[in-house]
Amino acid sequence: MHSLAVALFSLAVLAAPLAAEPKSPKPLYRIGMLERTSTSSNVANLDSFRRELHSLGYVEGRNLVIEYRSADGHDERFPGLAAELVELKVDLIVSRGTPAALAAKNATGTIPVVITGVGDPVGQGVVASLAHPGRNVTGLSAVVTEIYPKRVQLLKELVPSATRIAGLFNLSNPALPPQWKEVEATARSLGTHPLLLDVRSREDLEPAFETAVRQHADALIVGLETLTLANQRLIVELAARHRLPAMYASREFAGGLVSYGVNYPDMYRRAASFADRIFKGARPSDLPVEQPTKFELVVNRKTAKALGLTIPPALLARVDDVIE
Repeated sequence: MHSLAVALFSLAVLAAPLAAEPKSPKPLYRIGMLERTSTSSNVANLDSFRRELHSLGYVEGRNLVIEYRSADGHDERFPGLAAELVELKVDLIVSRGTPAALAAKNATGTIPVVITGVGDPVGQGVVASLAHPGRNVTGLSAVVTEIYPKRVQLLKELVPSATRIAGLFNLSNPALPPQWKEVEATARSLGTHPLLLDVRSREDLEPAFETAVRQHADALIVGLETLTLANQRLIVELAARHRLPAMYASREFAGGLVSYGVNYPDMYRRAASFADRIFKGARPSDLPVEQPTKFELVVNRKTAKALGLTIPPALLARVDDVIE
């Protein structure tokens, strides 16, 4: 009996350290974000991304770190920023726009990359195909190029007297020349003259608007890319100052007359679900690139009134949101 008690005591002593060992902590995931603008200019998208990650069990400070890097309106900064994220050994990179996506792809062939806001990921060489993206890149296409004709049509409907439509585009971005071609062709088909305003830096913006006025432009289409997004406030102010009705590709251009395009907060929400699936073992090459399911038409009634425009009832009936 005594020997049995000693044996049981010995087993208990041996087992005690095992029982006292803490449980394995949850993995810490590091997401690098390769963005066009600062966090203060990207609040709605970033909030949507964070909320969805939180709902999936990822909490900053507990099991998630977000490394945010902004090009601040300069595409040429993306390769250096992408290299920085690779050096930090992030577990995944989320990028927005074609230059950022290409920089991330060129910086790493192993770290998963989730793209957002790329107008033509196949045509720009970001992925092999939508169904089978290949390698380490997948995510969400913005279908930007294909909806420019719709933007021109909506702008013409809002400003029926327009005979010359200007386009504010940064043609140094490889994604934008095809977009301008769509604008040009659609404008001509509607009996209006297209006018290209090719802007490459912030300093080009004010002279571009002066050119538009001098060339008697009646309306403006603003391309969506790093330069224009980083200078959204200035562009909206210049459009108001020169009394130029403008169509934007996103409601991010607060105060702008009208926008039609992808719901970007919804896109970032879906990007979070891509990250979750990859963290749970899915390979990017096995996840097809998704196309947008949610588009929105937003009209600013206050801006329309300031420009002396009446929103046609037929157009108003199709609007998703009216800003008073």
